[in-house]
Amino acid sequence: MIAPHRPKVLISAPGFGRTGDAATTLLREAGCEIIPNPTDATLTEEQLVGLVGDADAIIAGMELITERVLGAAPHLKIVARRGVGYETVDLDAATRRGIPVTITAGALTAAVADHTMALLLAVVRRIPSLDRGVKAGKWDRVPTVDVGGKTLGILGFGAIGRAVARRAAGFGMRLLATDAQPDEAAAATLGVTLTDLDTLLAESDFVTIHVPLTPQTRGMIGEAALRRMKPAAYLINTSRGAVLDEAALLTALREGRLAGAGLDVFRDEPVRDLSLAGLDQVVATPHVASHTAETLARMERSCAEAVLAALRGERPLHVVNPQAYDRGPSKCGPSR
Repeated sequence: MIAPHRPKVLISAPGFGRTGDAATTLLREAGCEIIPNPTDATLTEEQLVGLVGDADAIIAGMELITERVLGAAPHLKIVARRGVGYETVDLDAATRRGIPVTITAGALTAAVADHTMALLLAVVRRIPSLDRGVKAGKWDRVPTVDVGGKTLGILGFGAIGRAVARRAAGFGMRLLATDAQPDEAAAATLGVTLTDLDTLLAESDFVTIHVPLTPQTRGMIGEAALRRMKPAAYLINTSRGAVLDEAALLTALREGRLAGAGLDVFRDEPVRDLSLAGLDQVVATPHVASHTAETLARMERSCAEAVLAALRGERPLHVVNPQAYDRGPSKCGPSR
């Protein structure tokens, strides 16, 4: 049961509730007061500090939840991320304050896997440029390449990587994967060969990235990794832009050392410098792999349920910093 006072939930994630009000209704029916994002855009640190003072919970998007933001929220019980990445939250600062951080694991797996395959097919079969040509009155029937029978290398064999493997198997692709903690049982079930990164890069016709952004993965696909790939290979990224060295990718594409790329994520978002995204060999989308109406509804409900669990003094699902509970009951206990 939530405490008698009316808990305040800052929903800083832009566009929250745009596809339905089930999550906000759940919060309001539980007695919560919602503090909305006043701009419906990504908030700055200064804006967050000005909004978070009385908040018991934050439902966050891609805005930076810094130590300063956390320090400005003395009653904060939880940061619930709408998504599966959490590099935008100062996890160490949250843990020191006994504030659990949650993600919406599982809610977006299918949508991101679908978008991965959509990008792969779009760039390989040149769908955007062919579409533009037909609409311009042209009939250029340029040859493309097959997907079936080719090798797909999956960098990161977690839930999304496994979902991509299931889809790619339907195209008759040979499947390779690499992961820091490989799931050998899942690989055997899905017909995936687990291997090291160098072998995956060298043998794959398509490489798709599904790793979280961590200090270990930041920039991991750079100049050296790209040089290991086949000149006729394609790179797909629906994880985080900073996993990829965009300058190195731009050079590889311009020099013909890579055939093309399908990118849903970029180092700086929204993209202003179109040097990479504007290339004919690149199909670019604006970080929308998980943005289907159904997936957003699942993620938002997951956030609301995590917030309500924390306000009741319970441990919500998908906490990424369980050490926060070692800091004592002052933060992780029931709402004030």
